Amino acid sequence: MDLVVATYATYVTVSLALTFWVARTLHRTGARFLVDVMNGDSDLAEVVNHLLVIGFWLVNAGFVALALRISGPVVDGRAAIEELASKLGMVLLVLGGMHFANLIALNKIRRSRHQEKQDPVPPVPVATAALA
Repeated sequence: MDLVVATYATYVTVSLALTFWVARTLHRTGARFLVDVMNGDSDLAEVVNHLLVIGFWLVNAGFVALALRISGPVVDGRAAIEELASKLGMVLLVLGGMHFANLIALNKIRRSRHQEKQDPVPPVPVATAALA
């Protein structure tokens, strides 16, 4: 097997394994947060959690596929490791970016739902005698 093909195989394997691990971890640990975002509706939270995992997989697997191409020659082990590190670094940045984007969006939803639940403060009556 030539060095380029070995680098491709390693890149795809490690990238998809990282995506699987991150998606599984976020699905498991994010469940409680999503229940809070969905005002205690655990069924809706589980559905949203599942959809987020599917979207996470689609975006990351698509990115891994698009970034597969190696631009220069891979003539030795050092070049293979450098190319692999560069590609895996990009995958990790995309995974992290997607995670933070999801957190920001879900936190905005959570805040707006919590504001809707709070009763507005009633206006304080102003005494007309104090104005005269």
